[in-house]
Amino acid sequence: MSIDRSAAAYWKANIRVITICLAIWALVSIGFGIVFRPLLAMLPITIGGTDLGFWFAQQGSILTFIALIFYYTWYMNRLDREYGVDEQE
Repeated sequence: MSIDRSAAAYWKANIRVITICLAIWALVSIGFGIVFRPLLAMLPITIGGTDLGFWFAQQGSILTFIALIFYYTWYMNRLDREYGVDEQE
């Protein structure tokens, strides 16, 4: 019975981190890059000579996605060790 609870807790934590990463990715790529782009363009912040909205649409969403990949890898390795399902013996 404890193995079933451990597996359920592991998958619950796994789904939670996936949901959070997808929400951040959607907010940055769709939200900042498309929906909120006009609002971000009005801010006096420039990156690389362009307004913040354009930067998020072109580069920010890609860099955020790469950062999320590294974070997910690090977090899942930690979670795997915590629940004893890591690949290293």
